[in-house]
Amino acid sequence: MEPDPAGIFDALGDPVRRFILELVGAGELPAGAIVAAAQGFTSISQPGVSQHLKVLREAGLLSVRAEGNRRIYAIDPLATAAARDWLAALSTHPFAQPLDALATEIARGKRERRGDRSTGDAGSRYA
Repeated sequence: MEPDPAGIFDALGDPVRRFILELVGAGELPAGAIVAAAQGFTSISQPGVSQHLKVLREAGLLSVRAEGNRRIYAIDPLATAAARDWLAALSTHPFAQPLDALATEIARGKRERRGDRSTGDAGSRYA
C-alpha cells in the first residue's frame, strides 16, 4: 500500500517524532535505544515513546522487524519517497505560471512609472 502524504506530514508535526526519525535515519535502532535517546531529548515515558513509534509506523515512516525479543526500527523508503514526490509536485503547481505573469506585469508597471518620471510628463500617459 502506498503511504499517504497527509498521514506522513501529520506524523511529522510532532517534534519528538521528528527527533525519532532523525535518530533512525542514521541507521536501524532497537526500541530500547530509541527510548533512551528520546528520554534524553525530552521528559517522556517509555509508553509515550512507544505511542510515537506506533504513529510513525502507521504513517508508513518506520518499519519494524523482530530480532529475538527486540524490535528493530528503520526508515521506510517508500514513505520518504511519497513525501518527496508530494513536495516536488508543488514546484509544478498550475499557479506557478500565472504568478510568474503577475510578477512580469508588476515589473512592467514599475518600468513605466520610472519612464514617466524621467520625461517629466507624468500626465501625458492619460491624455
